[in-house]
Amino acid sequence: MSTMLKRLDRIRFRGQRRDEFLDLTESPNTSDTECSEDLVIKPLISLKEPEELREDGEQQSDIQAGPGSFSAALQDDTKTDLNEVKGLLEVALLEKHFLQEELKKIREESNVDSLKQELEKERCRRMELEQKINEVVKSGLEDSPSQTPKAPPPPPSAPSPTGPDKQKETLSNSFLKWLYDRFGVYIEDFRFQPEETTVETEEPLSARRLTENMRRLKRGFRPVTNFMRNLSALSSWYSVYTSAIAFIVYMYAAWYGWAIPMFLFLAILRLSLNCLISRGWRIQWSIVPEVSEPLEPPKEDLTVSEKFQLVLDVAQKAQNLFGRMANVLEKIKNLFMWVRPELTQKLYVGLWVAFISSCLLPYQLLGFLIGVYAGIKFFIIDFIFKSCPKLRQRFDTPYVIWTNLPTDLQLKERSNTMLSRRVQTAGVRSSASAAAPLGAGRDEDGGRYYSTRRGPFHEVFSLPESEHPLPVCENGWRCCLINRDKKTPTDYIRNGVLYVTESYLCFESSSSRSGSTKRNKVIKLLDITEIQKYKVLSVLPGSGMGISVATPTTQKPMIFGAMMHRDEAFDAIFSQYTKVVDMAKATHPES
Repeated sequence: MSTMLKRLDRIRFRGQRRDEFLDLTESPNTSDTECSEDLVIKPLISLKEPEELREDGEQQSDIQAGPGSFSAALQDDTKTDLNEVKGLLEVALLEKHFLQEELKKIREESNVDSLKQELEKERCRRMELEQKINEVVKSGLEDSPSQTPKAPPPPPSAPSPTGPDKQKETLSNSFLKWLYDRFGVYIEDFRFQPEETTVETEEPLSARRLTENMRRLKRGFRPVTNFMRNLSALSSWYSVYTSAIAFIVYMYAAWYGWAIPMFLFLAILRLSLNCLISRGWRIQWSIVPEVSEPLEPPKEDLTVSEKFQLVLDVAQKAQNLFGRMANVLEKIKNLFMWVRPELTQKLYVGLWVAFISSCLLPYQLLGFLIGVYAGIKFFIIDFIFKSCPKLRQRFDTPYVIWTNLPTDLQLKERSNTMLSRRVQTAGVRSSASAAAPLGAGRDEDGGRYYSTRRGPFHEVFSLPESEHPLPVCENGWRCCLINRDKKTPTDYIRNGVLYVTESYLCFESSSSRSGSTKRNKVIKLLDITEIQKYKVLSVLPGSGMGISVATPTTQKPMIFGAMMHRDEAFDAIFSQYTKVVDMAKATHPES
């Protein structure tokens, strides 16, 4: 049997046997495609030839003795060879796939396409430069004969090109080349090119990015706000010694015409201090002590309600900020567009006075007058106006102009109000009866009617005719009244409209019949013991949409919930409530 296996090995491996392969660690460093095995295989085969000659006879006898066993062994050996080849092929395919993936990654990392585009751009630029150089050289060659003096024509026997002419041409060419090499870069900067329009990619809405941008905006405005606070503190004499020193120094500089150099010196000093601060120095000087706001660490994992509340807070801050900016811009626009002629007329007269003064007075005297007036206005007049608001409302012209200038939103509201008044007046005049039409109530001054959906305001709530809704809530606030003292569902929650007058808080139920006031609610402001913002469901995000009102006649506070403009309503009700309470205390100080 052992001889049979040896013969099978010789049949399977016509040249070299398995155990005769060189060890990979001892083999030389060659690639897979190099065929350097033959140099080592041949001597090994020659060493095995005597053994093969010895065993030829045994092979023939074994083949004759057992042809069946030989064929079976041959078939098994063929199957094993095919399996090995199949395994090697699978390994080769896997290696190929792996190498392809590695090649793709390398191509992506190397940015071959972008490099090719940059290379093409550089080639085009080089070709343009070569063309320009050739054009400059040609133009120089064409201009050089005209600039050089014409030499007398040579005699017919003399050769046409001479040595001095060639030397001049080479000198001019080299000079032009030197000029281009020296100043060509600067000439290229003046080449007109179409402006490249770059489209900025818009980022998607993100609560974290929105909050971060609002904080960045706040930090960017902080130096400006600190500067304005310091100026306000100087004019209001927050620190008497600092304001007195600043006033004396400024007036001395303005009197001797050193106001502008003083401001420039202060700017240089401020930049010098900022340089020292940036290098690690701790220099802090401010008239008003700075209030350090606690920095909230950014949260990584936020719940849905926290994200929603965060977006609401940031959106509210952005809304208020944009509203203030829009108010400033609209007031400036309306000032120059003569929306309020009596206000714009003051600016118009002031500009004419400044123009005539600049034409007649010398600039030195004009600068002296402006500097002295600015110092007196900033340090003395503004302090008096801030201390006496009534004087400011009457005599501070810039303040009066700015506060009385309307915004576009105020103009729109006024136009709507005037239109509604005209419609109501026309309805009253066309009415046959002398009484006011249904759904209108006239106040004590006359000329204006206040109505609800059920009828005149004072009749619906059984109030005196002098009681009417405040201007902020002429149409009321839609809400629902939650009376927690009631047990039945119909009395527990009522939908309706909430009004506030000078002395009462009125709720008109939408389910009350016309002429019936049983389901309406009237609360006297002096009877309110507590008023505060309320959140009906603590699970919902936000600060709530309700107002809690407590009175001595109710065991539990009444809730006016589901108000879209809760903050506006609360501010109006609370301000009127404090006003009424203060008036009552002033009238009856003992109580």
